[in-house]
Amino acid sequence: MENPNIILPLILSLIAGSSTVVGSLIFFFIKDFKHSILSFLMGLSGGVMIYLSFMEFLPYSVETVGFVTTNILFFFGFLVMGLLDFLIPHDYIQEKIKVVSDDSSKSLLKTGIFIMIGLMLHNFPEGIAVAMSSYSNLKLGLFLTLAVAMHNIPEGIAVAVPIYYATKNKWQAFKFSFLSGIAEPIGAILALTLLGPFLNDTILSYIFAIVAGVMVFISFDELLPCCFKNGFGHVAISGIAIGMALMAITICFF
Repeated sequence: MENPNIILPLILSLIAGSSTVVGSLIFFFIKDFKHSILSFLMGLSGGVMIYLSFMEFLPYSVETVGFVTTNILFFFGFLVMGLLDFLIPHDYIQEKIKVVSDDSSKSLLKTGIFIMIGLMLHNFPEGIAVAMSSYSNLKLGLFLTLAVAMHNIPEGIAVAVPIYYATKNKWQAFKFSFLSGIAEPIGAILALTLLGPFLNDTILSYIFAIVAGVMVFISFDELLPCCFKNGFGHVAISGIAIGMALMAITICFF
């Protein structure tokens, strides 16, 4: 079936984006959260984001726009996230989200906010990809929707874990996962209504290279230090390895 109407691509992008929320539902089933669980899940989140950056986004960008351009954009994204780390008014955020008032929780809240920003930037071009592929070829769109939905589940965990530990509020974790996932249908809407004539592989490659820099910064500045600091190093390594393996499986088989 070629050239389906605009509604179906939007529905598929909404399905792909909403799967991010599924990862946050873990907190409605686990009642006793220990530091070892935090270390494992933060490690898993870091593994997901690092693997996506180096095994999916950067290779795609290098193949399309070249090694030098990709690296310039990668480090640009890395630098922008570093500046955000310096400039974001953390005290205001903590007050609005009602963070538990200790240093560890404040640090986790900042981590959660950064992950949400990074994944929103990541999900936006994904929504574009799902919508445009579905619009041109329904079979390809369904395939891509399944792939994106599968790997959005651990991404939802990546957002929800630090937010929950910082606020002790399951609905806050759910809400932030939803916000990161909603970027996907927003990207689809813009792609189908405004950006369609201007989108091409080159533009998407620029976006992916920048997003890779953002996600690598978040992983090394926020996630990995957090998952190792409680003395559960081997648990954290297990989480990293499993997170990477999950991404490898979804990329290979979906």
